[in-house]
Amino acid sequence: MLRKDVNQYIELKKALGYKYRVQASLLNSFVKFSETQGERFIRTETVLDWAAKAPSAPQRRNRLLTVRRFAIEISAEDKRHQVPPKNAFGYKTFKRRIPYIFEPEEIAIILNSAENLKPNGTIRPATYRMIFGLLAATGLRISEALALQITDITDDGLVIRSTKFRKTRLVPIHETVRLELYRYLSLRKNVAAEDNTVFISLKGKAISYTTVNSIFLSILRSIGLRKGPGYPGPIMHDLRHTFSVRSLENCMNDKLSVSQHIVSLSTYLGHTHVSDTYWYLQATPTLMNDIAKANEVFFKGGKK
Repeated sequence: MLRKDVNQYIELKKALGYKYRVQASLLNSFVKFSETQGERFIRTETVLDWAAKAPSAPQRRNRLLTVRRFAIEISAEDKRHQVPPKNAFGYKTFKRRIPYIFEPEEIAIILNSAENLKPNGTIRPATYRMIFGLLAATGLRISEALALQITDITDDGLVIRSTKFRKTRLVPIHETVRLELYRYLSLRKNVAAEDNTVFISLKGKAISYTTVNSIFLSILRSIGLRKGPGYPGPIMHDLRHTFSVRSLENCMNDKLSVSQHIVSLSTYLGHTHVSDTYWYLQATPTLMNDIAKANEVFFKGGKK
């Protein structure tokens, strides 16, 4: 009964336009846990026991709130479902996570590690090397990369369809990236794929976010950039932050160029507002040096 209700709830959210990927995974995990307890309705004690198994405080709170939102809606129809207290794991104090900005050498090591994945001589190493390389070279969201179809790779760039803000955009790519994509597609022809999704598994199926993220974190641990599960460290989305920061570092150091570059970068990344792009920027020695030089010129009476 509970599983049926969860499935209907997830379908409703997706029908309303939500991707609801992470939340669906959490709700299914909770249902599976509840079933092992022989329960058919949401019980506060069970929710807290399940949420407490998460490896970090933010994840425990996220688990709790995800089930709680579902519980509020379903309890309106059936009072046998209990609604757990929202602050059972403490009060949320928002703190912006400081993104990790990868060095070029670190990205090269990540790509090399992906290329050495097992089994040798299969599409798998090439797939993950291409995915991580594409994220680093374009700043795409991982969901956008995994949704790419073969026909989305054009001479003018990548066609990114109906993304986070329901907008389709064209993302120009460097010639070296285009050549790597074509090289990957030539390898892909040897695999009996089920559809036209660019990135496929050994079985020819589209790859899930969960699988790609697991491989990425595993590589980071193997090269010493992360500790074990539950510990903070770089994440895959930091490749998007890195692209944004390095892009700004390579911009001409004057007010007009920076302003124009930010607008172009915002469009390239698929943001609705320029302010969304600021969120991706992080101070680096290069940027701080540019700011210091600009301030020096300003205080000396210049216009830079």
